[in-house]
Amino acid sequence: MHRRMLAGLVAASALALTLTACSAPATENSSDPMDSPLNKYMASAWGGDLSEEEQQKRAEEQQAKTEEFVAACMKDEGFEYIPQPQTGMSFGSSDDYKPEDREWVSQYGYGMINSPGMNEPIDPDAEQWVDVNADYVASLSEAEQMAFYEALSGPQPTEEELSDPDFSWEYNWETAGCYGFAQHELEGDKGEDPYSAAQHKPLMDAMSTLYEDMMTSSDFTELDGAWSDCMADAGYPGFTTQGDAQTSISDDLNEYWESQGDNYLESDPVRDELGEKEIAIALADLECREKTDYRAKQTAVSFALEEQFIQDHKAELDAFLADAEQFYGTGG
Repeated sequence: MHRRMLAGLVAASALALTLTACSAPATENSSDPMDSPLNKYMASAWGGDLSEEEQQKRAEEQQAKTEEFVAACMKDEGFEYIPQPQTGMSFGSSDDYKPEDREWVSQYGYGMINSPGMNEPIDPDAEQWVDVNADYVASLSEAEQMAFYEALSGPQPTEEELSDPDFSWEYNWETAGCYGFAQHELEGDKGEDPYSAAQHKPLMDAMSTLYEDMMTSSDFTELDGAWSDCMADAGYPGFTTQGDAQTSISDDLNEYWESQGDNYLESDPVRDELGEKEIAIALADLECREKTDYRAKQTAVSFALEEQFIQDHKAELDAFLADAEQFYGTGG
């Protein structure tokens, strides 16, 4: 689903406004991006207004239809293909992620190097995904296997193309094999994806500008400044915005993995040391967020701006929602 413009973007925020909003007020005392006014307003576009059970049921129905189309297409291409059965498709849960809980942060930091369940043994009784076509594919020659996967997903970029800095790839259902065909059969008759449709581009651009402006506004800069001063006092100078702290660990982790190449170590003192650094910075970050009342102020600013955005762009938003609900089949 196309949540790309909404969920998670509330982390950047700006000038608080006093509003007489005609849309529903934001959830009180919530700093969850999913509770933001704009995200809640747009939820029906991607099914976010459905219960978890309804979302899962709809996803499973879509997947079953996709597999049926893929099987028919592969047969036409001269291959056998058994539709992949459902194996407990799940949307997961954010309940295990608690970046505002001191005990959790003391154990996991930001949850990048260590996270809940990471070192738990695999339950042998848990249902595992099985490729029901594996035996058939194994029976094919190497050339036939390559043809099978090309028919299934379309030709993949060559090594030369991937190594070319000017190479760019755009998805095209017509060259995406039977999976592309299946997607087109499910969605092709609904018209153009509203997220990329020309008539909705001004709205998408305005939405991007909204969040860009949040990041550079004076009120949010002031809030980040107070947090930054606190971090410097705690022994971590050099962070300009609150997100810089977590980004610094992400950069260190990326550098670590690049240095490892294909040599993965189950236990590595270097990675353990980086994990300790992550926890220390995350705890200082949490302490400074609490001292500056960071999350509450951030939420008040960003939610207010989103309320104003909804008022200013209500007609465009409603037109987009109507098209999105039709295209994705999420309407009531």
